[in-house]
Amino acid sequence: MKLFDVYPLFDIEIAKGIGCRTYDKEGIEYLDLYGGHAVISIGHSHPFYVQKLTQQLESLVFYSNSVINNLQTELAKKLGKISGYDDYSLFLLSTGAEANENALKLASFHTGRKKVVSFSNSFHGRTSAAVRVTDNAKIVAPINEGFEVEFIELNDIESVRKSLAKGDVCAVIIEGIQGIGGIHIPEPSFLEALQEVCDATGTVLILDEIQSGYGRSGKFFAHQYTNVKPDIITVAKGMGNGFPIGGVLIHPKFKATYGLLGTTFGGSHLACSAALAVLDIIKAEHLIENAQKVGAFLFDELKKLPKIKEVRGVGLMIGIEFFEPAKPIRDALLFEKHIFTGASGSHTIRLLPPLSLSKSDAELFIKRLKEIL
Repeated sequence: MKLFDVYPLFDIEIAKGIGCRTYDKEGIEYLDLYGGHAVISIGHSHPFYVQKLTQQLESLVFYSNSVINNLQTELAKKLGKISGYDDYSLFLLSTGAEANENALKLASFHTGRKKVVSFSNSFHGRTSAAVRVTDNAKIVAPINEGFEVEFIELNDIESVRKSLAKGDVCAVIIEGIQGIGGIHIPEPSFLEALQEVCDATGTVLILDEIQSGYGRSGKFFAHQYTNVKPDIITVAKGMGNGFPIGGVLIHPKFKATYGLLGTTFGGSHLACSAALAVLDIIKAEHLIENAQKVGAFLFDELKKLPKIKEVRGVGLMIGIEFFEPAKPIRDALLFEKHIFTGASGSHTIRLLPPLSLSKSDAELFIKRLKEIL
């Protein structure tokens, strides 16, 4: 048997990671400014994280959601407190796509409707409903086309109002910051107006914070730069620092009943141990404040460089759009300067480093990017 060939791979095999550095099998060091799609939030192989997972491995890896798991309760309390959503409920899963899938399902149960409004250049996952509300027709199979979705341009509130006025939309789903779409931030006034029109029409507002949440923006959630409090918030990526875990934060107005939602692996003992360690480290090491500070430094320095058309983002979620195609620049950063970055479209590079990125590492990136440009 061979692997199903769906990933274009760099000819690099990463064997080890420490902090913001990774090492290939030859021992070559790379500065990690991508974090494996924004997954590595506290840095690679953090000793406290490793200790907590090791302790849990030695006692119990998994048992089903048919028994009490106090780690889930502890995680809900800590996540509620640090995020400012302690009056919400938490449903735990294994991935971001599952989180969005269940958020959409919950919205449809609640409203009795099935149409969804999403936005141009959005990305919400690859499972059935999540991929349907993703603005990429190439990854939507015929079997996924089971309900109506209207894609509206980001920040176009009048088109949203017109759509929701018909009374048939169960949910509006929007990213706190569009990630794969190129690091585009919804305007604060748009998000606030979006909540108003959702409330007025009985439509569920889902904030997808899977990539932009968990401190990456310099706030716990990117939407917290506004006064918006969504009905549902989805999280994953940095939640487990590489261990698969996702979650749905649910407003108290939603009523839980047995069997309404379910999962086999979501909220396992090992997954909760990983997520608890992440929250403890974020708090103890002030990583949200660090993301804000180091991100602002990167943003200011990048705007000074030649060949850059625009710098977008906030905190440690930054998009660098070039006048020329970005692939040669990204390849030079990786193969000549040994720095991992991400791509978005043909002209944009994404920076999604661990939240522990130091100013000196940020300066090193700027220095090496200057040398390439």
